[in-house]
Amino acid sequence: MRPILALIAAVTVISVASPDQAKRACTAAATPHVRTTLYFGLSQPTGDAVPSPITEAEWDAFLRDHVTPRFPAGLTVLEATGQWREATGVITHERSKVLTLLHQDTPEARNTLADLVGIYKRTFHQESVLWESAPVCAGF
Repeated sequence: MRPILALIAAVTVISVASPDQAKRACTAAATPHVRTTLYFGLSQPTGDAVPSPITEAEWDAFLRDHVTPRFPAGLTVLEATGQWREATGVITHERSKVLTLLHQDTPEARNTLADLVGIYKRTFHQESVLWESAPVCAGF
């Protein structure tokens, strides 16, 4: 899933407006933001052939303890399924959580997102978390 998602993300990045174009395109009812989507796999390696699922309680704790304190203004989580090729070449199918955040385009926000990805990878022994960001106009 990750190579396909990486291709989709690359095409999306190429096809979206630059941040300056997004700022000019926003109407009075909307302001420039960045929409970041993170894709979290819900299987973790166990050393056996069968990976261990990340439970809803574990996901909820990650969301409560790490995501919400860093992005308290709001977020969206969607259930998903996907596949990706592991570093070993094995194609893995797994449940996923898709987290969407709207935030300002600042170094602090980017560093906070990188911290979240790192925490998830370390906590749940993940090879990667897909991260895509694009400039958008948003009104609340």
